[in-house]
Parts: sequence; structure tokens; C-alpha cells
Amino acid sequence: MNAPLATPRTDALPAILRLRRTKVVATLGPASSTPEVVAALFDRAVDVFRLNFSHGTHEEHRRRTEILRDLERRTGRPVCVMADLQGPKLRLATFAAGRIDLVAGQRFRLDLSMEPGDETRVGLPHPEIFAALVPGAELLLDDGKVRLEVESRGPDHAETRVIAGSALSDRKGVNVPGVALPISALTAKDRADLAFALDLGVDWIALSFVQRPEDVAEARALIGGRAALLAKIEKPQAIDHLEAIVDLADGIMVARGDLGVEMPPEDVPTLQKTIVREARRAGKPVIVATQMLESMVTSPAPTRAEASDVATAIFDGADAVMLSAETAAGAYPLEAVTMMDRIARRVEKDPIWRQMSDAQRVPPRILTPSDAITAAASQVARSLGAAAIVTYTTSGSTTLRAARERPEMPILCMARSAAISRRLMIAYGVHAVIGPVPDGFADKIRGAVRKAAAEGLATPGDLVVVTAGDGDGVAGSTNVLRVATVTAEGMPDMPECKAR
Repeated sequence: MNAPLATPRTDALPAILRLRRTKVVATLGPASSTPEVVAALFDRAVDVFRLNFSHGTHEEHRRRTEILRDLERRTGRPVCVMADLQGPKLRLATFAAGRIDLVAGQRFRLDLSMEPGDETRVGLPHPEIFAALVPGAELLLDDGKVRLEVESRGPDHAETRVIAGSALSDRKGVNVPGVALPISALTAKDRADLAFALDLGVDWIALSFVQRPEDVAEARALIGGRAALLAKIEKPQAIDHLEAIVDLADGIMVARGDLGVEMPPEDVPTLQKTIVREARRAGKPVIVATQMLESMVTSPAPTRAEASDVATAIFDGADAVMLSAETAAGAYPLEAVTMMDRIARRVEKDPIWRQMSDAQRVPPRILTPSDAITAAASQVARSLGAAAIVTYTTSGSTTLRAARERPEMPILCMARSAAISRRLMIAYGVHAVIGPVPDGFADKIRGAVRKAAAEGLATPGDLVVVTAGDGDGVAGSTNVLRVATVTAEGMPDMPECKAR
């Protein structure tokens, strides 16, 4: 799955060259699993394809990955594939009648018995929940439609009072806000799915149910460097350890589904901004996800509120915005990605977006020479009106530093491997390619100029800003910045800036 990419088809370039910097992530599913639909999604807008392991079989995910890698071979473009693990799903057992009605004030018991429930009790086959509960704790059932308050508990049960009642049916989900549950973010199913996804050669693993830094460390150890790790922030407990989680992960997802259930809705927008800001400070890609264009599951157009929601995520500085059911199971997957693309392009034309992006810039906690060179590249490129920034990278760190600066122009990433090129497609503004990297610095500059022109990012007379390192092939060794002019004959010699 990590074979070198084919030489790009020239006829494929115009359709695939993006006119925006914010990336689009789309989930594949029953509505988007044919080669024709996948190719259309890619051509229209999609930069990253998500495989949701909460649904579908291994064979279905294998087939989707084969379609994506075939698309990559045909277009010569890196195609980024993300495997999203399900994580622990806390659910009730069943009811004898299939459903019940609860009213505020009544008593209701949860226990470990798998006997069908009724209006007085139901099974909750998760002893770890009972171990963590304390009197006064809240439980949210069915995405918060039913709210229970714990009055007392034992090792195998909890006596609760109904705070808000509703109809309740079999196997509805359970959330326990404000309580750190003593369970791993990886279930036995997740471990099997993880091993399978790594064998498929996916580029990112998205980890659900992250509560603490140890959850990220556990997953990273199992991944063993075979893919990048994205931590989903969907549990309030993760907010308490946000800085440490961001440091340990390769990327972050603001997963607003469970986060919006377990926290007051009015807190979610400010938390979204906090998470995006912390990820950007660390130079880690950040995705905003969940219910972005939800109405397009059944409608060919979004609501105005949904369009505003997507725009807000872009104004906040997210690297990418994500579609879930809209493309996986919706009736209008192509229209959904087209709309996401249109919203992103419109926002990025707004001068307020540029002002906000600059105002939200936060320096890294530790400034290295490579950070300084990359920040300078963005400033120089803006001052000179350069057509592109070109980064040579071994590990991807140089390109991510460039993306953290949120430059106005595209970032052409020259990577040595298919794996790094694919991973970097998730990052803001990155146009990744793969090919041989010249050894000499002068040859690197010439190669950067030629590639920028060949990719349609620059034309004769344009300037490009190039960053690279003189420690060839050494990750994190970027220490040279050069400005070059695109000409038909070649590159003239121009001054360089070098930091030691």
C-alpha cells in the first residue's frame, strides 16, 4: 500500500489543483463506495477520505481502500486515508416491550442484569461505570433526551431519579459527563480494527474516547510509527489535559457530537476555538467535525445556520472541515462536498478571514531555528507577493511549521516518501507531491522552481520562497531560506538567509 506514486497525468492537474487552503474530509459509506463516486468526490473537493470503523465490515473498508489507492495510481496524486476507530460505546440493554416512557421524578434502577427491562429498571452491562459513579452524578441517555441523577450506587447497580424523561428504547447510548471512566480508549474491537487498518496502509488513525494523555500513548505504542495518530476531543475530561494530548498526538479532531452531549451547548463554540488555537500553537493539524452540513443528508442544500457553522470553523483557523453521514449515507454526497468547497473558498476571499488568521497566530512554546526560518518564509512570501512556498521535508515537520503560519499562498511540499506526502494532505494549504529529492542545495532550488511551475502554482516571472536543510535527509534540520524567480531558462542566483 506504500508503493511510490505514479507520474501524474497532465490532464488530471487542472481538476485537482485546489483553489482553497482549508481541506475537506469526507466519510465513505454506502452512498460513496463506487470508483465513479469516489473519483467524483476527489475531483470536486475531497482531500482526505475517512473510513468509519463504527460501521461497515473489514471487507468493505478493504474495498474502499483499494479504490482510493487505484485512484492515486491513476492520478499520480497523494490520496490521504483516515481510519476512525469506534472506541467504547456505552449502551443500555433491552426492554421487554422494546421501549418504555420515563417521567421526571420517578426512580429508575440500572444494574448488570441482562434480563429485559421495564419502567423500573434496565441492564447497563458496564461495571466500570458503577465503579466510577458517585451520588449526584448525572447520566445522559439517548444523546441527553433522558437525564438521570444518581442517588446511590453499589458495585453492580445504581439507583437514580429521573430529571428529564422521555421515551427510551433498546440499546440507547449512555454518557457520563464529569466522570473520568476507568476504561481504555481501545476496546478489543478497536485493537482488531487498528491492526487491520495498519495492514491496509492507512495514513491516519483517529482515536475515539480520549480522556487522558495515557490513552494517546497507548495507541501510539500499538501504531508503532506505521501511521499518524489523530486524537478526537469528544470527552470533557480531555479538555483538562488538552495541552498534553496535543503534544502526544500528530493531529486533533474537534468531535462535537459527544462533546455537545456531555457539555452545555453554549460551551462548545468556545471550546472549539480553544482546541483549534492549541493545535495550531503546536503545529498539529486540526479538524472540526460533526453535523456540519447535516441537513444535506436528505436535502440538496444546507441551512443558513450550517453554512455559517462551516464558515466559523474556517474563521477559527481549522486545517480541515469534515463531512460524516452527508457523504457516507446521504442522498447528495457530491453536492455536500461541493458546498463545503464553495463555503471555504468564499470565506478565504474575505479580508476579515486574513485579519482573523493573523490575529489568532500564536508562537510555539519552544522556538527553534527551523520554526524561525519557516515563520520568516511566510513573512517574506507575503511581502514579495510570492506565488508559493516550497518546503523540502523528510518527516513532514517543516511543512507543518509552514502550515501553522497560515500563509496566503499554497505550500508545495516536496517529500521523499508516499507516506509523508499522503499524511500532509490533511494540513492547511499543503499541495503535496512526491519525487526524487536532489542532494545539492542549488539543485533543490532548481527542482522547487520547476515543480512549482509544473504543478500550476507559479508561472514565469513569479517568485517562490524555498525552505530546506543542509543536513540532507535529517528530520527537523531546516535552516535555509531562498527566494527564486520562475523563468523559462532556469533560476538566477539570489541571496539566501541562513540560520545556525
